[in-house]
Formats: sequence, structure tokens, C-alpha cells
Amino acid sequence: MTVGELPLAVRRPRRIDPRWLRLGGWLVLGALLCVMTSTEEGTPSDHWLVVRTALGSTKLIGWLLAGAIVWALLEVWRARGLGTVVSGRTAGVRGRWHEITGGRRAHWLFLGIAAVAAIVIPQFLSEFYQRVLVDQVAVFVLLAVGLNVVVGWAGLLDLGYVAFFAIGAYTAGYFTRALPVKPPFHLNPFVILPVAVVVCLVAGLLLGAPTLRLRGDYLAIVTLGFHEIVQLFLVNKNNWTGGNQGAFGIPHFSINIFGIHYQWTLASLPYWYLFIAMLAVLVFLFDRLEHSKVGRSWTAIREDEVAAAANGVPTVKYKLMAFAIGASTSGLSGVLYASRIGYINPASFPVVLSITVLSYVIFGGMGSLVGVIVGAALLTFLPAVFQEQNIVRQEDIPMWIGAILVVMMIFRSQGLIPSRRRRRELGLAAQGVSDADAMSETPEGRA
Repeated sequence: MTVGELPLAVRRPRRIDPRWLRLGGWLVLGALLCVMTSTEEGTPSDHWLVVRTALGSTKLIGWLLAGAIVWALLEVWRARGLGTVVSGRTAGVRGRWHEITGGRRAHWLFLGIAAVAAIVIPQFLSEFYQRVLVDQVAVFVLLAVGLNVVVGWAGLLDLGYVAFFAIGAYTAGYFTRALPVKPPFHLNPFVILPVAVVVCLVAGLLLGAPTLRLRGDYLAIVTLGFHEIVQLFLVNKNNWTGGNQGAFGIPHFSINIFGIHYQWTLASLPYWYLFIAMLAVLVFLFDRLEHSKVGRSWTAIREDEVAAAANGVPTVKYKLMAFAIGASTSGLSGVLYASRIGYINPASFPVVLSITVLSYVIFGGMGSLVGVIVGAALLTFLPAVFQEQNIVRQEDIPMWIGAILVVMMIFRSQGLIPSRRRRRELGLAAQGVSDADAMSETPEGRA
């Protein structure tokens, strides 16, 4: 072969079989899970102690073996085309299931079954899990339901949401005379509930009126600043809020009317049933609100605020309404939390709590009441179970929640239980069809 001649055959680099790449990915995932489930604590002088301990333990073999087994099963599934077979054979059953569950009666039937289960099952749980249900699940579910109105329905990114949670809690502390500044009269926590709703609603209006003309990241930054203002006020105004010491001795709920006398105590189940009653009322009201003119206006604003305004939707009015309703729901949760715990201080309301609640809404499915409730309940109850079983440490829980969110966004971006509207929008987006185009193809749209 002379110098200017091209070779007859160009040697191509050998490509690695994708199956072995997938095996390597599962093995890496197994090693990562082994490190994440390690209960070893690192030291300031040795940052790699946890990694070395986990990768040098016998647990690593089990995690690697589990990864290899999952890889083998998935490869068999892929090679034999079992996904297509199963999808074809279950198409009729899935279609029938969607017909049954798609109606309003089935929706309320499932909610009723869930309510009965929520009432009966906690009676058979230990005191630890009952406390988890009341102190964590109940509070975060109420917060997530309220934030779903702001983020899921109206599309407003609110990172200062927990500020209203703090306002509701301190309203309970003020009217029960637990703060240094005393009110002119003492109120029962049941009476404080509507008072806190009104106070937080007004606070939401005061914050929203000058800021809701902003959109996207700008609105998120403003709400974040509002949270910092509220928290610094609670810390620095010692004569009003008690400063870092907070408020002690907030009484429990009690009923003294028409000859009925009942006092809530530190027992968890009575508070759990009170939470179920509050949640049932909120779900009923919010479900009616979602399918009203207000809910449709929120949907239009979330999808395209400029187009909504061009079609006559008063965007600022409805955004203010969403902000105020979400704030009042957060205040309701604050009263329940303050009465249950009996003690509050500014450290109970960090800004990371707003981000945590937002992650619960995204995980459950933005815009879906059922999805938000289930998502918030799972992401608060399951970490407590893992902590009790000594599977993960409390300090590692945010890491696990972050990992779950990453996986969820990759494989199921619509959330755990998305709303029908959200599922339809994502399906149309995947097909490259806009919602307006889809509406124009329907008889209603052509009309």
C-alpha cells in the first residue's frame, strides 16, 4: 500500500454490549444503596469513613446480588418482549378499570374507603406510629393540600409557604395567652381555627397584592424573602413572640358546649380523628372549588397566563385568591400543630420546610388532591418506619427523599397519582399536540 492510498477497511472500535452497560449500572446502584443505608457516622477528620465501611462490609455482597438479579429479570423481560404481551392482554381490563374509576361516584367511593381505613387502621398501630401519624403525617398532609392550590392549580411557585404555617401557630399561641404579649380575651383552640384562617388569609392578601404581578422565579424569590422577614420578626421581637425561646403551654383542643365536655390530651388517636375531620372538610371544599369557574381560571393561568389574560380572565384576582386560600390552609395546620405539640419557636419553621412540602406535592402529583395526600403521607410515614427499623438515619432522610424525587422525575414525571387533566396534558405533549389543538378536534371545540 502506497502512501496516499486509503486502507481497504477501517477498523472500527468495538462497541460494548448495552446489556453489560446496564449490568454495570445496576451494580453501581447496588453499591450506592449500600452506602446510603449505612448507619456508620463519619468524622470531621475522615470524610470517607462511611464509604469505606459500607463497601468493605458483607452487606455489599447482598446489594450487588440484588442488583444482578433485577438486571437478569429485566433482560429476560426485554428479550422476550413480555411488556408488549402483557400490555396487549391487559388492554381490555385496563380500559374497563379506567371506565369504572373515571366517574365521580367511583372517586368519592375510593375517598370513602380511604377515610374508613384511616380511621380503623391506626387503632392497631403502636404508640410510636400513632405519634408519627399525628405529629408528621397529619401536619404535612394539610400543608401539602394547601400548597397544591397555589402550585398545582394556579401554577405559582411559593417558597415562603411555611411562613403562613408559623403565623397560624403563633396566632394560636397569642390567643391562648402563651406569648409575652397578652390578648384582651382567651380563646379555645377550636375558636382559634377560624381566627387563624382569617389572619393567614389577610397575610396572604397583603403579601400577594404587591407581588403577584411577578411570575416564575421572581415570585419564588419574593416569597422566600417574605419567609425570612417573618422568621426574623419572630426571633427579634422578644417582647411579642418570646424570641428564640418561643411559646410554652399552648393548651390542647377542648369541647365545652351543650353539656359536652371533652379535653384532648397527649394521646395521639383523638388528634388523628380531629385531623381526619379537618381533612374531610377541606377535600370536599377543594374538590368543589377545582371544578368551578375559579378552578378553571386557575388552570388557564397555570397553562398560559398571557393567553388567559387576553381571554378576559382577571389573572391578579384569581392568583390572589389561590394565594389566600393556600395561606389560610397553612394557618389551619399551624393551629393543629401548636395545640398538639404545646410549644413553638422560630426554629420550628425553617425555609427548608417549604421546599420539603413542595417536593411532597410534586411526588404525589401536582393538581391531584388524592395524589398530594398519598404522596405527603408516604414520604412522611415511610422514613419514620425506616428510622424505627434502623434502616436509615434521620440525618439521611432528605437524601433519600431527593433520590426518590430524581427517580420519580425520570420515570413518572406526572407524579404518583396525577390528575386526569394533568395526565391528558402530558400525553398530548408527548405526542406533540397542544391542548388547544386537541380541543379544536372535539365536537365541543369545533362548535
